[in-house]
Amino acid sequence: MKLYAAALLILLPCLAAIPEVDRNKALGIPTAPVRIEIFSDFTCPHCKNLHENMVPQLKKDYVNSGKVYLVDRCFPLPGHPYSREAFGYAVAAARVGKYQEVADVLYAQQATWAVNGQVWPVVASVLTPTEQKKVQSLAADSSVLAEIEAEYQEGIASGVNETPTLIITSGGKRHPPLPGAPNYQLLKSMIDAYIPK
Repeated sequence: MKLYAAALLILLPCLAAIPEVDRNKALGIPTAPVRIEIFSDFTCPHCKNLHENMVPQLKKDYVNSGKVYLVDRCFPLPGHPYSREAFGYAVAAARVGKYQEVADVLYAQQATWAVNGQVWPVVASVLTPTEQKKVQSLAADSSVLAEIEAEYQEGIASGVNETPTLIITSGGKRHPPLPGAPNYQLLKSMIDAYIPK
């Protein structure tokens, strides 16, 4: 019993450090048998490909039927000067219910803003004037910045060192990180193996 209590004391700080899921940055239902966390960077071309090609397929094959819960996680890569700014706007947009729209436009126009640094005009293009004011205000809020940093640190602690990286949880077990954009058929076979029969 003492050993169990000691182990629990050691694990509690780790468990407490894992940020809650912002439902506005997730697709599906939280009770799905499989959860896939996608650690990504809006400036990463491989993340763009995953977002635009694989995520719609995952939605069609698994999310819409309640089998998979997809969670976006912030992982701004060092050396990408506009990445944290983009995440600031995206996380702020989540708080007004517009995360998916902002993520879509950031990936769609990645080749432009990731080079010239004009992140805000891209984000603003999918928001109403009222939403623009809220998002600009929230983007500098300490809780938004803390969420980005917490997810980044969670990624580091989980072994994430490149984007995109997927972490699959099933049956209460968090599996090792799957770095890079996996082949869809390979990912599908993994998901199928994790879904209870």
